[in-house]
Amino acid sequence: MPLLGSSLEQLGEKYQGKVRDNYTTTDGRRYIVTTDRISAFDRVLGSLPLKGQVLQYVTNFWFQHTRDLVPNHVIGSPDPNVMLVKECKPLRAEMVMRAYITGVTSTSIWTHYSQGKREFCGHQLPDGLTKDQKLPEPILTPSSKADQGDHDVSMSREELIERDYISPDDFDAAAAMAQTLFAAGQKHCAEQGLILVDTKYEFGKDTDGNLCVIDEIHTPDSSRYWFAESYHERMGKSLSPESFDKEYVRRWLAENGFKGDGDIPEIPDAIKIEASRRYIQACEAVTGSVFEPNLEDPSERMQRNLGL
Repeated sequence: MPLLGSSLEQLGEKYQGKVRDNYTTTDGRRYIVTTDRISAFDRVLGSLPLKGQVLQYVTNFWFQHTRDLVPNHVIGSPDPNVMLVKECKPLRAEMVMRAYITGVTSTSIWTHYSQGKREFCGHQLPDGLTKDQKLPEPILTPSSKADQGDHDVSMSREELIERDYISPDDFDAAAAMAQTLFAAGQKHCAEQGLILVDTKYEFGKDTDGNLCVIDEIHTPDSSRYWFAESYHERMGKSLSPESFDKEYVRRWLAENGFKGDGDIPEIPDAIKIEASRRYIQACEAVTGSVFEPNLEDPSERMQRNLGL
């Protein structure tokens, strides 16, 4: 019973993103429903079994784990697919942290580098780097926050400010929070035998003007994870690192000729099942606990848990 979407307009005004349905209440709150929809290359590709529950489980873990480091918008999680948060006005820039040079999308740092370009979002990159290699130090590579249906565009701090996407003060405050979150994420993942390769953060301001992290943190949708144990061995054999995030689906699509434009190839059930298995594996590896899915009809369960 995949959760493809929701109809909970009793909660408030609905806004539908690529993966999440949002309901804004009249008293300054927002219900976020994490569906089973999967997106890549800024396109909705279909759905994966239990993906929404897995993402919400990991999101709950990380918001709890980092709440003393960086303010966040969470009030509670009344359902396995639902998060209740403070209503915030999102910044028009996303903070992307990268510790390795990798990726298969047209906007990835490796695609950029492999084309001979040595500057990325204001950072000068050295010659001689190979795909999936660790960068000398983690770098912040922000992007514009695109309107629905458009693509995010990687930009430097100066470009984002010059184009009036964000103010200097907001950028610097969000950048500092992103660097704090990434360092904490890397440390925790290393203790779990994982490499937090890269991730993106979204920030917003609450009604009092306070900046906080919103949406999700370090999920398999917003982050890239590799197994630390096999990383060096596979690099030595010119093999891609073992991963268990959305990159598996991206790679399959790229191998079948899709990188964001044109018709989306139909994803076989075997690929969907393997992708779901990897999402669950990521969830359990990151949190250190067993993921136990709720197999009730999600629409009926949400209605009940939200008192509708």
